[in-house]
Order: sequence, then structure tokens, then C-alpha cells
Amino acid sequence: MKLYEETLGTRRIFDGRIIGVREDKIRLENGKESVREVVEHSGGVCVAALDEEDNLLFVRQFRYAPSQVLLEVPAGKLEPGEDPGECGRRELEEETGYVCDTYRRLATIYPTPAYVTEVIHMYYAAGLHKASQKLDEGEFLTVERIPLDKAVEMVLNDEIPDAKTQIAVMKLKLLREMGKL
Repeated sequence: MKLYEETLGTRRIFDGRIIGVREDKIRLENGKESVREVVEHSGGVCVAALDEEDNLLFVRQFRYAPSQVLLEVPAGKLEPGEDPGECGRRELEEETGYVCDTYRRLATIYPTPAYVTEVIHMYYAAGLHKASQKLDEGEFLTVERIPLDKAVEMVLNDEIPDAKTQIAVMKLKLLREMGKL
């Protein structure tokens, strides 16, 4: 098996501010043709920011698609050509009003690889210093500090449904326990 699909042609369906949608005609490895619908997204960044008291910084905000208020680690959309590391630092300051001394990559994830091109770059931040919050126009959120162990419990109890936040919390906890952070 080659585990490969060849793109034969693409038809643009929609181009919006945040996403694009295309339909690709493809050839499977057995020679048959099929269709793939793809949602294009420029990707994003999230930051697991830990303070000196072992609290993670979270933002609570209304999310339109699920029509509910969610608790998430600070995150944002990558602009075309933007460095993910710089985007994460920018989003941390804009959303929480904090900058950091320590900053390192945690992971890169594909949240929905079956039909979305989005990639989320995850970072760890520590040595936090108060700066000034700079919310985007139309962005409304509150910042919360939650002890890391409590955040892990919340993930395990299904109190944090956001996938990137679940992964960031659990990865941070495990890396710390393994002495890798």
C-alpha cells in the first residue's frame, strides 16, 4: 500500500475571511476516483501559560459555533506568513495582558485532519509578567487562573470541552511529571 491519494483537480466553493472551502477530485491508490471536501484554515496557536503559583491562565469566552461559553487556554489565528511562536506570544499578551520569560514549543496538532487543513501550534509559557491586555475589536473574554491540578481534574470531568485546551493541559502536566519542563 502506498497510502496516498492523487489530486486530479480542484473546484473552489467558498472563500471567506477565516475559512475557504474546496472540492478536490482525487484518485485512490486502487485507481478509482473519488471526491474530498476540504475546509482551508490558516492555522492557529495556543499557549499554556503557568504562573509562579502553579496556576494556568485561561480565557472564558462565548464561542458562536457551539453557542456556548468555553474555557480555553489563550489562543489565536495565524495570519498568512506569521511565525507561530511570535503569534503565540502576541496572543498571550493580547488576551491575558501577560508576557513571559520562558517560552517553548509543546506540540503541533491537527484538530480535524479528515477534512480541515488547520494546524494548531502549542506553546508553554512561564515567568509571567503583567503587561497590558489588548483585545481585538469585537473580542470579549475574561481571564481566569486555575491551579494546574484542578485544570487536569476539569479535563477528566468533561468540564473543558475544547480539544486544544485539553491537550495543552494534559501534555503540560505529563511533561512536568516526567521532569521535561
